Amino acid sequence: MPRPTSLPRSLYVPTRRAAVVLAAAAPVALVIAATAPGAWIAAPLLGLALLVLIALDAMLAGRLDSVDVVTVPDTEVGEETPLEVRAQFAGGQRGAVSCALEADPRLIEHGRATFDLDSRADGSALAQTSFTPNRRGSGRIENVWLRWSGPMGLGARMVRRPLDQEVRVWPNIGVVRSPALQTFLRDAQFGLIARRMRGEGTQFESLTEYQPGMDRRRIDWKSSARHVHLYAKEYETERNNQIVFAIDCGQAMCEPIDGMPLIDRAVSAALATAYVALRTGDRAAMFGFAARPETMSPFISSTREFYRLQQAAAGLDYKAQEPNFTLAMATLTARLQRRSLIVVFSDFTDPTSAELMLESVARLSRHHLVLFVTLEDAELKGLADAEPADMQTLAMAVTADSLLRQRELVKLRLRQAGADVLEAPYSQIGTRLIDAYLAIKRSGAIG
Repeated sequence: MPRPTSLPRSLYVPTRRAAVVLAAAAPVALVIAATAPGAWIAAPLLGLALLVLIALDAMLAGRLDSVDVVTVPDTEVGEETPLEVRAQFAGGQRGAVSCALEADPRLIEHGRATFDLDSRADGSALAQTSFTPNRRGSGRIENVWLRWSGPMGLGARMVRRPLDQEVRVWPNIGVVRSPALQTFLRDAQFGLIARRMRGEGTQFESLTEYQPGMDRRRIDWKSSARHVHLYAKEYETERNNQIVFAIDCGQAMCEPIDGMPLIDRAVSAALATAYVALRTGDRAAMFGFAARPETMSPFISSTREFYRLQQAAAGLDYKAQEPNFTLAMATLTARLQRRSLIVVFSDFTDPTSAELMLESVARLSRHHLVLFVTLEDAELKGLADAEPADMQTLAMAVTADSLLRQRELVKLRLRQAGADVLEAPYSQIGTRLIDAYLAIKRSGAIG
């Protein structure tokens, strides 16, 4: 960040130590006034001397030459992001140097952060800290306040510097970059080398010798009888399937779970699975909806265009609205020209509120393969499993257990409507979704 040409004039302010000294001097002034009324003038003179001492101490603290706030322009939601504050002083003798930042609440919790700077021998002060964005979008670091005290710690200088520094918060794709996933893709021969993928699809590929552990239904009995040896059929796994990640951006998905909204947990899992789908030769698209459809990206067929899915996911806004599943699923169906795998991310509380969602998923399942994904409510489960130490805890446990039973009923009705249901803790949702996608792909159920 460029160094400013000029800084606002600093203010002189008393420190906490000065307030303590002033409070300690008040009883002395009262004693003087009580014992020697004629010497009352000593009390205001004492206060004036203290004010002069505070001003002198602040003057001895030196002048601020420059202050810089350095951070990255782009980060990911839920990712710890480094931030550095550098201050350069001209002359003087300083005591403690502290800093306060005003920023968008999506960057820094409650929109404010305070910390101390470490003074250095060259007259500068430095602080290295970090912040963790809790929502996607663009946030700004708007102002920085710097305060440094004099050598006696009685007076301090304070200056405010406007920054207006923008930080763009993108969806978190840490799972995509993880060594575990990259190793899995490499070991599974899902690299960039063009080759046929043999597995448990539907298109016959070749015969191979039967090995223990293979599905006996794959044995080709005619070929085995002709060669007097057991042979099994291998099938080519389907490619070029269409996968749509439909994400509910409504009110329920904006609720936080462990400091991050459900929708951001869903977006991270969707992007990780989309990356795997692209590496396996399938096509992926992103669809967001709330009271109306929000965004629909084109189908992407190459990892080189993965950034387009990231941009589409970054555009999914937080809506304090109830989702319109009927309109959203009808719009999505009208845009799909062939059978696809539709991964729906949403949340629900009871069968009554989920009625329209169940009807929409049932209609969607007639023409497409639907995988419904929801995150496990750990807080509700914890309340239901809590030991009933008192009547209030018992009542909360009974209520939580009732809500969990209603969730199970909704999941049962989703399965009866023809959808597969995946529920997992937020920490496992990404890997569980990838496993579910690969299982569906191996079964050849999409095409």
